[in-house]
Amino acid sequence: MSAATPLRRATVDLAAYRANLESLIARLDPVEILAIVKADAYSHGADVLVPEAVAAGIRWFGTVELAPALRLRRLGIGGDASFFAWQLSPSDDLGAAVDLAVDLGISTLDQLEAVADAARARAGVALVHLTIDTGLHREGCLPSDWPAFVTRAVALRDEGVVRLRGIFSHVSETSEADDQAAARVFERAVADAEALGATVEKRHMSSSSAALEHPERRFDMVRMGSNGLGIPVTEGVTAADRGLRPVLTLSASVVKVKRVAAGTGVSYDHTFRAPTDTTIALVPLGYADGVSRRAQGAVHVVVAGAPRPIVGRVAMDQFLVDMGDDPVEVGDEAVLFGPGDRGEMTIGEWADATGTIPEEVACRVGARVPRVYLGGRP
Repeated sequence: MSAATPLRRATVDLAAYRANLESLIARLDPVEILAIVKADAYSHGADVLVPEAVAAGIRWFGTVELAPALRLRRLGIGGDASFFAWQLSPSDDLGAAVDLAVDLGISTLDQLEAVADAARARAGVALVHLTIDTGLHREGCLPSDWPAFVTRAVALRDEGVVRLRGIFSHVSETSEADDQAAARVFERAVADAEALGATVEKRHMSSSSAALEHPERRFDMVRMGSNGLGIPVTEGVTAADRGLRPVLTLSASVVKVKRVAAGTGVSYDHTFRAPTDTTIALVPLGYADGVSRRAQGAVHVVVAGAPRPIVGRVAMDQFLVDMGDDPVEVGDEAVLFGPGDRGEMTIGEWADATGTIPEEVACRVGARVPRVYLGGRP
């Protein structure tokens, strides 16, 4: 390990991120892609990824919450691309959203009146996407309330305080039958809105998996998060299957090596005892850094070029690897997951082995793990 190499590191391949997005844009053309960068771009770093996405051709971004969209806009990150937030709270600065032209997903009459009031106060126009609940029962106006909701939105548009930018929803991805039913609700809601005088610029309801697998549900725009990062979420489908490359590699440097005798217990509770004399390597990543305690006995880590198992309890700051009789030295790299080029597990394989989904694995990589960016544009 050189002096410039962080002890722990989450390496983000920006060239792979751009290539993934360019591939998806070409595949879905002419449907537009809204890149999801919520939770600091799934912990990859939104400040860095947004400009790379713009370079790849993305012109819409979703942050879910309003505050991150306002921050990115104030910093000028993303240029004139559109930012979309739809999980709004009563304390949100809707006036700033009007001033900074952030698109807002609106689910209730109260929210609609609040954004209209903010627009009047700023002598501006609120950019609004009307949200219809098609069965997920999170955000969204219930179909029974939809006519009154749309009628009021049209009146505010005619007043000049609201611009109807879109109608959107989500699918539950429970089953094909459920998603077909949701699509029918969405299509009916759009038709009813148009009959009431609402014309919108973007209709969108599909996210990463649905957008690729169901062209009939793409409408004008799809929301892509995980696929851009090379982590498809469809069961049994790998990044390679979709021509994508995982962008995140989690690794660290070995900080201690010990030779232990047969029968020696290691880490908390001695859940592992060495069956023979063996070498144990200490890796400074733990559950504070996003390494699940379920990783013990379930995954392999590539250390000094060889796949080796995690043994003993994963602690808050560290875990142990059984190296057997393989040579290992302090400073050797331990790769937990990455694109798979060196025999390491992919993030999808790691998620499967630890009983979760790859998005959760990425989001759990803790803040004390430095992000190292490779492949950026000149």
